[in-house]
Amino acid sequence: MRFQLTEDQRALRDGMRQLLARRFDREALRAAVTAPGLDRALWRELGEAGFFALRLQEADGGVGLGLPEAVLAFEEAGRALLPGPLVATHLAAGSVPGAATGEAVVTAVDGALVEWLTEADSVLGDASGAVPLRSVDPLTPLHRVPRVRAPDPAAVLLTAAEQLGTATRACELAVQHARAREQFGQPIGAFQAVKHLCAEMLVRVETARAAVYAAAVTGDPVDIAGARLLADEAAVRGARDCLQVHGGMGFTWEAEVHLHLKRTWVRAQRPGGITESEELLAADLLA
Repeated sequence: MRFQLTEDQRALRDGMRQLLARRFDREALRAAVTAPGLDRALWRELGEAGFFALRLQEADGGVGLGLPEAVLAFEEAGRALLPGPLVATHLAAGSVPGAATGEAVVTAVDGALVEWLTEADSVLGDASGAVPLRSVDPLTPLHRVPRVRAPDPAAVLLTAAEQLGTATRACELAVQHARAREQFGQPIGAFQAVKHLCAEMLVRVETARAAVYAAAVTGDPVDIAGARLLADEAAVRGARDCLQVHGGMGFTWEAEVHLHLKRTWVRAQRPGGITESEELLAADLLA
């Protein structure tokens, strides 16, 4: 089955990419690492662009689109490494005042780790007993809570979309570096080992993309579980391989490669990750 984006979907994806390129480019990313904190002006601009209200009905002030369009927007957010509780705020657009417009920041307690708890205006779930943690990702503050709840399948899929965007960006960075960096008088991309790394990254990205887009169309929890597994693998392994292509410079604060790897690690711990998705798939197969 082939999934071709419509003209409107391509316009949505391109518009989101242009917005983030203007408001959260590489310099803004590095500045956010230096001075962590949620950019409320950018959050409101996302709200004005309809990012949080994409799936909210037009009668309720939303855009009135569906899960496939939301996946495209979140893929671009993942590609740009946009920080903040994006998924929770998006899912709260119809229930929490100000979430749809970006005036309110919403986080959710649907796993043992809660992101951006102290920055949130509204918390969905029981955050009592939350303990701050030192996060591996400097752009994602974390708290641990003793109680969890079952995740919304849409949250699992949108996380997969973010992972897909990051995997795509990691592949792009690896290929760009392999073409530009020279050793022994030729680009390192000419060496077989580097070629294989980049090729394997691309295969994982496109496999995950097909699964994520298909799950967005069907909305089936089993399809979403499979998509999440493939997206997590493409993101974590892709960022790790991108780091290997860059070598030691990939670990420096001037580079963004290590930030992608750290974000993929944090996202992989969200509900619906490897253990839960594998159990869901196994139960479906046994049934």
